[in-house]
Amino acid sequence: MTMTATGTAIAVRGIEKSYKDLPVLRGVDFDVEAGSIFALLGANGAGKTTLVRILSTLLRPDAGTATVDGHEVTAEARQVRESISLTGQFAAVDEILSGRENLVLVARLRHQDAPEAVADALLNRFRLTEAGGRKVGTYSGGMRRRLDIAMSLIGDPPVIFLDEPTTGLDPEARIDVWEVVKGLAAQGTTVLLTTQYLEEAEQLADRIAILRDGRIIANGTLADLKGLLPPAKVEYVEKQPTLEEIFLALTTRPTTDHSEEQS
Repeated sequence: MTMTATGTAIAVRGIEKSYKDLPVLRGVDFDVEAGSIFALLGANGAGKTTLVRILSTLLRPDAGTATVDGHEVTAEARQVRESISLTGQFAAVDEILSGRENLVLVARLRHQDAPEAVADALLNRFRLTEAGGRKVGTYSGGMRRRLDIAMSLIGDPPVIFLDEPTTGLDPEARIDVWEVVKGLAAQGTTVLLTTQYLEEAEQLADRIAILRDGRIIANGTLADLKGLLPPAKVEYVEKQPTLEEIFLALTTRPTTDHSEEQS
């Protein structure tokens, strides 16, 4: 790791990008503190994925500068790639291989000294040890996503980009991924998360930026953003459970054998 637990891990200044005559990013500025979770919110087409591709050196900006882990993304692209990991919207795992085999393969590609030991440690960390010998084609969506994130951590990158990591997951699997992301930050990894889910940003992020039409229109803590609106009117109402709370309660509690109740 080249960054300490404090300081700026990502700095973005005046980033612009257009596709032909269509401007996608129109001068984006923000900083991400090392060891924090930074959520980038925006609707489809707002420019979130384009920005992540620029920060991960997959795309060159038309204007502006950005540094990741102290390295400029265009002039020092190789050093940036050595400092980051990128997890896209869909799990990049080999369904024919087992979970353990996926991890061992990536560990070998990244020249780890003991790839089997690296794989076993990550299986344990991400609660996949029991499933490690099974083909990934038999995994649930949440298990595949946990495996995908585990693979991205091989080599201990100080910065990880998660581009809409819970797209297509059910509520229980989403919460599993949230716990993984919180654990990454707790261990000092800097996480830049893009999402369309407001609750996801609210649950995870230390700071939240809202991207609209290629520009950051708000950037701050959740409390900062709430302060942009007039104070809420205080009313005493009965709190009803959300559909997500009901779903999780019904699907995670132990089942009851009704035949025994009737006997």
